[in-house]
Parts: sequence; C-alpha cells; structure tokens
Amino acid sequence: MAAFVISILFVLLLICTYLMIWVKKEKNKTADNLNHHSEFVNQVETLKSDCQNLLTQNNHLLIEKTKAEEKNKKLWTMSETVHKERKIVDESNEKLSAEKEKLASEKLKIEEKVKKLWSQSTAIHKEKERINELKIEIEAKHQEIIDSVNYAKRIQSALLASNKLLEDNLPEHFLLFQPKDIVSGDFYWATKLSFSGEDAKGGGFCLVTADSTGHGVPGAIMSILNISCLSEAVNAQKLVLPNQILDYTRQRIMEHMANDGSAEGGKDGMDAIICNFDFANNKLQFALANNPLWLIRDSELIEYKADKMPVGKAMGEIKPFTLQEIELKKNDLIIMITDGFADQFGGPKGKKFMYKPLKELLISLCQAPLKDIKTELIASFENWKGDSEQVDDVLIIGVRV
Repeated sequence: MAAFVISILFVLLLICTYLMIWVKKEKNKTADNLNHHSEFVNQVETLKSDCQNLLTQNNHLLIEKTKAEEKNKKLWTMSETVHKERKIVDESNEKLSAEKEKLASEKLKIEEKVKKLWSQSTAIHKEKERINELKIEIEAKHQEIIDSVNYAKRIQSALLASNKLLEDNLPEHFLLFQPKDIVSGDFYWATKLSFSGEDAKGGGFCLVTADSTGHGVPGAIMSILNISCLSEAVNAQKLVLPNQILDYTRQRIMEHMANDGSAEGGKDGMDAIICNFDFANNKLQFALANNPLWLIRDSELIEYKADKMPVGKAMGEIKPFTLQEIELKKNDLIIMITDGFADQFGGPKGKKFMYKPLKELLISLCQAPLKDIKTELIASFENWKGDSEQVDDVLIIGVRV
C-alpha cells in the first residue's frame, strides 16, 4: 500500500515535473510567440502602410487610367477622323492621279498642237512676209492708180464749166458738186450760144447738168464722151435748141457705144438737163432727159417733167426730145439736179433722203442768199449721211434771176 502510494506519488511527482517543464516550455513558446506577434504586427502595419500606399497609387493609377481612357477616346476619335481624312486624301489622290494622267494626255495633245501651230506660225510668217511684199507692191501700184486718177480728174475738171465762165454768164448762182470718188460720172458743162439764123430765139447761155452711166473712173470716162458729143453738137453742128442738142448728142453716143463689143451695142449714156438762158428777154428754153427741172417762184416749187428716156440707147422707140420754154420773173430760182442727193442712204432708219424732203428743204431756204442755201444743203446731206458711205455723185446748180 505504502509502495503503491509512493508509486502514485512518484508518478504524480513525475507528472508535476513534466507539467512544470511543459509549462516552462510553453511559457518560452509564448514569449517567442509574443515576439513573433510583435513582429507580425509590425509586418501587418508595414503591410497596411504598403496597402495604403498601394491604394493611393491605385487611385492615382485609376485617375491616370481615366485620363488615359479619355485620351484613348480622343485618340480614337482623332484616329477615325484621320482615317476619314486619309480616305478623302486617298480619293483625292486617285482623282489627282486620274487628272494627272488626263493632264499628261492633254499635254501631249497640246504639244502636238504647239508643233502644228509652230509649223503654221512659220508658214504664216513666211506668208506674212510675202503679203508685206505684195502690200508694198500693191501700195505702189495703188499710188500709181491714184496719181493716174488725180491726173484724170485734172483732165475732167478742164472739161467742166469753169467758175469764170459761170460767173461771167450767170447772175446769182450756186454750184454744189460732190463726187463719190476722185473723178465723177456727174458733170456740168456750159457754153455761150450765138443768136443767128432761124434758131436765133435759141441763143444765150447753155448750161448742162448730167449724170453719166456709172460713177468713179467708168463714169468719168463716160462723162468725157458725153461732153465731147455735146461740144460737137453746139460748136461743130452749131445747134442751139436744147432738144436738138440732146437729139444729136444721143445719136453720136449711140454710134460710139455701138462698138463696145457687146451683142446689142452699148446702152450707156446719161440723164441730163440742158437749159438755154436768155436773160435779156427773160426766157428759158430747156430739154429734160429723165431728170426734172424745178422752178421756185413766190415760195412755191413748180416741177417740169422730163422725157422718160436717157441720152443714149433705150428700150423701145427712140423719140425726139421735147423742147420746153418758160418766161422768167425776177427772183425766180431755177434748180438743176441729178439723183445723187435724193438717193443717199442715211437718217435714223438708213433710208434714202428722197425728192420730197429735198423739195421742202429748198422751199424753206429759197429766200436766203444762194451761198447760204449751198451751205445748208451740204450740212443737211452730211447730217443725213452720217457714217454711211456716199452712194453716188451729187450735183445741184441753183440760178436766181
């Protein structure tokens, strides 16, 4: 029993010893654990601080991420815009390439045209040089022609009635003579007539106004033939009556023109007024071939009708010209005309002046001095003609008794 108790006590003693050793070990462990815990806490605090730093960094990163996303959005938008612009640029480049090809093709065509033009220019230059040479030659020939025509004018002027002849044999008068060209188909001719034989009543001063066929050089040549035949009738044949002078002149013109080479013989000649003034007895004898004679008396115009046939070859039967005679009164105004003034185109509508307005103009001016009448007639003609070309020779003679 005692041994049992001692055994139990011994066991208990062992257990107590063991427990004490275990407690001491555990206590050491706890101290170690506390140290470890402190270290852990420090680590935790460090981790916490690190986490806090990480959170802060994370927030910064989130902000940066947001900014980066916004930038990405902007960059994406810009990228899309750039893409669109690039697409437009690509399309433009394609168009430019096509235009470039087109321009290249056009350039080749232009170069070909330039070559052709250069070739043409060379040819034109050569032609221009040839034309200039021809121009110089033509101008020289033209000047020769002008010189010849001017000389012909001198010859024609020598055949017309001189101012001295008119002034010595006519009272107050005016002469309006405006050829279309340098020389004229219209002409005026005059001569003194003797009083002798049975035709003594036909004496006095013979004045002729005439419009030859044509104007310019052909008309002037015809006028020389007409004047020659008139002179032959008066000076060689000694005819004094106006109708006889026209009859003989017509016969001689027809004889000359029969040899012009045409099948029917020439039909050229003239329209004419021939007046014999006998101022001593206040008488006027006249014959009219197509052109009328006007007498302005007391501000009224009397028209004496013409024979409707020229001094030359005409259609139908050839009849003698009619002799007409009138008594003259003081201040009578005799007007002898050709058709050039009335036939002039002009005015606002480009029409002919016509005879009626010419008659009205002369009536309105009849009381004025004859030099003023001439001035007004010239002014009216030029105003009517304006920039138009003169179409015919103009001849008007006025004689005041």
